[in-house]
Amino acid sequence: MFKAKEEIGALLEPLVALEASRISELLEVPPDPEFGDLAFPCYVLASRRQQAPASIAASLSQVLSGRRGVFWEKAVPKGPYLNFFIDPLSFGREVLRQVLSRRADYGRSSRGRGQTVVIDYSSPNIAKPFGIGHIRSTVIGHALYLIFEALGYRCIGINHLGDWGTQFGKLIVSFKRWGDEERLSEDPVNYLYQLYVKFHQRSETDPALEDEARLWFKKLEEGEAEAVAAWSRFRRLSLENYAGIYDLLGIKFDYFHGESHYNDLLDDTIRLALSKGIARESEGALIVDLEKYGLPPVMLRKKDGATLYITRDLAAAIYRYETFGFAKALYVVGAEQKLHFQQLFKILELLGFEWAHSCVHVPFGLIRFKEGRMSTRDGNIIFLQEVLQRSINLAREIIEDKNPDLADKSAAALAVGLGAVRFGDLSNDRIKDVEFDWDKVLDFSGETAAYIQYAHARICSILRKAAGADLAWEEGLADLLQQEEEKALIKALAVLPEKVEAAAEGYRPSVIARYLVEVAREFNRFYHQCPVLSSDSALQKARLLLIDAARQVLVNGLGLLGIAAPAEM
Repeated sequence: MFKAKEEIGALLEPLVALEASRISELLEVPPDPEFGDLAFPCYVLASRRQQAPASIAASLSQVLSGRRGVFWEKAVPKGPYLNFFIDPLSFGREVLRQVLSRRADYGRSSRGRGQTVVIDYSSPNIAKPFGIGHIRSTVIGHALYLIFEALGYRCIGINHLGDWGTQFGKLIVSFKRWGDEERLSEDPVNYLYQLYVKFHQRSETDPALEDEARLWFKKLEEGEAEAVAAWSRFRRLSLENYAGIYDLLGIKFDYFHGESHYNDLLDDTIRLALSKGIARESEGALIVDLEKYGLPPVMLRKKDGATLYITRDLAAAIYRYETFGFAKALYVVGAEQKLHFQQLFKILELLGFEWAHSCVHVPFGLIRFKEGRMSTRDGNIIFLQEVLQRSINLAREIIEDKNPDLADKSAAALAVGLGAVRFGDLSNDRIKDVEFDWDKVLDFSGETAAYIQYAHARICSILRKAAGADLAWEEGLADLLQQEEEKALIKALAVLPEKVEAAAEGYRPSVIARYLVEVAREFNRFYHQCPVLSSDSALQKARLLLIDAARQVLVNGLGLLGIAAPAEM
């Protein structure tokens, strides 16, 4: 509805003494279509005019009485709102022209041109299997990368690997004592995890193991050759394992800068904190006291000289700004880390970095399975690889049942199975916990990726049957689309650009996910009420253009979530 909003903004600007762009931002979609298509909230003028919002709405409607624009046909007061009714003919022409001319670029903009967004997401701990706990950070972060990229931003995706800490001393001890080269080569990450679990089991009866592990980590910090070689090998094997999962999900990163990447910057970070007078000694440790800001104190360095996770995060933030000059730095990390990021951002602010206010924690809730643990080994990790494979297998079974003659069932099952896992997460408001239910996420008739993908495949089927039809755009064809289902579908297609903007502003891919369900629903209503191929030639062409536009919107929207849109399923 951009053009309509733009027109209404220019119309009201001299009447309400607000900039047209600000008016466009304030316009809302009324809760009931009978109230109108766009609503201007007059309460924003109440204090300045010293009038009740309802009175302002009424007086504005009188000024506009008898007038109409290119895209709006009347303005009616409703309580504190001035509601505009859109002219369906001009609106339909503009929406279809926009979608069908811009195609893959529809929904994209240049708003962020010249600005960089750094996104920290996924961040698994190396030498441990990629657990389901990391799926939320991974898919939310990747969707935000795609969304901001669509708005013209230069995006930098960073996988801040958990690749440093005392656990690597434990791994080195475990492998030296019990390691088996053959098993390591067969299944490196799972085997390393088993050794890690074995270490903890043995250390309960042999506390000397902990001292030995601390010694090996000290050697690692000091750069001792054997320790560094073992750590480097474990890191490489882990990344090779994760690469398979990332490739399957279609996710790429610009940098795999883990915690270890910032080791050489820690001394400078400590010196900066001391020079700014925000850090002080306390019982041999170095702390930053944040109590006057309502936050607990933060330890930057232990009394034995070891640094902590937050020290590395400080070094990483400074490095990222100096390297990329970001306009925003997003940290897609679970909600349980809220305090950590409050402390991190406050320390960056106290260090004098104005860009500290451009750092944003994008929190999310937990993911749970309705049926409990789907698969566990040695206790507490649900393996993401198993979740993805199970989803693909279940999708294959459904497709075998629904469409046994489909030529490439494997490709369809891959698209549907992976889409189910992604959408099962992204369709939920990220801050809420997600209960993963296989029956729901793979329901072709529910609010799922499969439902949206099926609508897309159905459109593709109709277009294939109409092969050879002239689908060249003609302005007057949109005027033939007068049924309510046609108008509703056009209206749904119109708001993709706004949904992309809203998803970015709230760091919520769920805005796009929920929108796509609505588009698929409006298409299905249209499909059941408005025959396409059996219509007369002019109306058939108009309806083919309409569903082609719907297909394009579904493809573009799913693409922003990292989900494929199969042509057959």
